[in-house]
Amino acid sequence: MFHHFHPYKPYLNEDTKKIIVGTLPPPRFCNKEFKKEDVNFCYGSKDNLLWQALDKIYKLDLLFDNSLEAVEQRKEFLDKNQIGICDIVDSCKREKIDASDLGMSEIVLRDILFYLKKYKSIDTLIFTGGNSKNGPEYFLRQILKKEEIKFHLVTNEIPKIHKFIFDNREFKTISLTSPSNAANRYIGSNKLYKIRKLQDKNYTTFDFRIEQYSKIFKST
Repeated sequence: MFHHFHPYKPYLNEDTKKIIVGTLPPPRFCNKEFKKEDVNFCYGSKDNLLWQALDKIYKLDLLFDNSLEAVEQRKEFLDKNQIGICDIVDSCKREKIDASDLGMSEIVLRDILFYLKKYKSIDTLIFTGGNSKNGPEYFLRQILKKEEIKFHLVTNEIPKIHKFIFDNREFKTISLTSPSNAANRYIGSNKLYKIRKLQDKNYTTFDFRIEQYSKIFKST
């Protein structure tokens, strides 16, 4: 069994207002076996579209390589926009060495409630996926259930929004369409995507994400 651990600590500070919450980067990040366009930072995989989307939305002109400058660019963006990253999985075991959430077993979660309590400015959690098994929302629901904290639906539209009360504060959660290319099949079957595609044959799954991510990151 392959021991898959998270190579990055949560990226948070006292000014952080919203946090991006995922699971684990691809296994190659544990061993620092990077591809040419990987960035040695959270969501740095060349196959993950989060930073590509943010780059386009904010016109950041980011580097996509293994350089320290690429890492510093991302940290500067996060700090400027009071965004943090706190993935919810600390480690797991895998029979097959890949990045599939479903392939995780013997999962060890981070104590995300500890971080929410420590950093008092946080009010929004942005999940990189929905409530599918072993996704970040799925795990948060388990944590809240164990603590007998109610998780309330605010809107069922995409992206779904929930809220919960913890530490005498109200938190909002937003479940984005995953930035992983593995979600393209799901997007392709989405009713809204199909409508957009009929209107514009050049409309892509990346465009679908850009529309959604822009609304969320620009407004939260």
